[in-house]
Amino acid sequence: MKPQEPGASPGGSASAALPGVRWNPLAAVAAFAGKTGVIAELEVRKLRHDPTELVTRAMQPALWLLVFGQVFSRVRAIPTGNLRYLDFMAPGILAQSVLFIAIFYGIAIIWERDLGIVQKFLVSPTPRAALVLGKALSAGIRALSQAVIVYALALLLGVKMRWNPLDLLGVVCVVLLGAAFFSTLSLIIACIVKTRERFMGIGQILTMPLFFASNAIYPIAMMPNWLQVISNANPLTYEVDALRALMVVGGTSTYGIGLDMAVLVLAMSALVIVAARLYPNVAR
Repeated sequence: MKPQEPGASPGGSASAALPGVRWNPLAAVAAFAGKTGVIAELEVRKLRHDPTELVTRAMQPALWLLVFGQVFSRVRAIPTGNLRYLDFMAPGILAQSVLFIAIFYGIAIIWERDLGIVQKFLVSPTPRAALVLGKALSAGIRALSQAVIVYALALLLGVKMRWNPLDLLGVVCVVLLGAAFFSTLSLIIACIVKTRERFMGIGQILTMPLFFASNAIYPIAMMPNWLQVISNANPLTYEVDALRALMVVGGTSTYGIGLDMAVLVLAMSALVIVAARLYPNVAR
């Protein structure tokens, strides 16, 4: 990779900085999207070397649905309206699986730093935001495998799923956004702590509070008032809310799918901006 020349634009196009050459915003956006796609493709290719990761990741949602879900369906201690508890829980378990995959994604950045890969990316003309967004997109693609697994398990357990193509497309978008948000948060943590041991400790601390302070396995109305405030500020809550309306028959959105999507997009965009500024720190 060639170092970025002085005077080159942030998007890596030196021609934009030359006098007499008009900057084309569409071309700049296309170039940014292309570089983002290349980074995402490089990350997804890693699955070829260890495809067993997808299988081992399937164990967690299977345990939650087959054990926890079946037991609490019999107890009937959690009010879920017109939905069976398994139907209520399935979207939450998908969101949980996405969270658990994405929140530990940043450890790969630390490995790349130790191998010298991060330094090569940093001297390339690729914008830092494209590097971050590409990695976030690849985390979303990995998370889609969890959607397939959860859908298969839900069908086996008799959960009534929505199969409308628009609903399925909506699920894909929500999974991609949720994974992108939490993987970018993970990258920010990796840029700050810089060591694998500290990263794993913080990641483990974050996952359970994010999961239990959401509407994944029980309605927000059951929570005490102080926890409801935290849940309403938790992006995972909006991811689950959208998935519940899009995945299962009879599922509804408390906040509205439009607001759910808007929260995820805005939160992810804000983190991408922060991560793009912090990304060079991981190499120091």
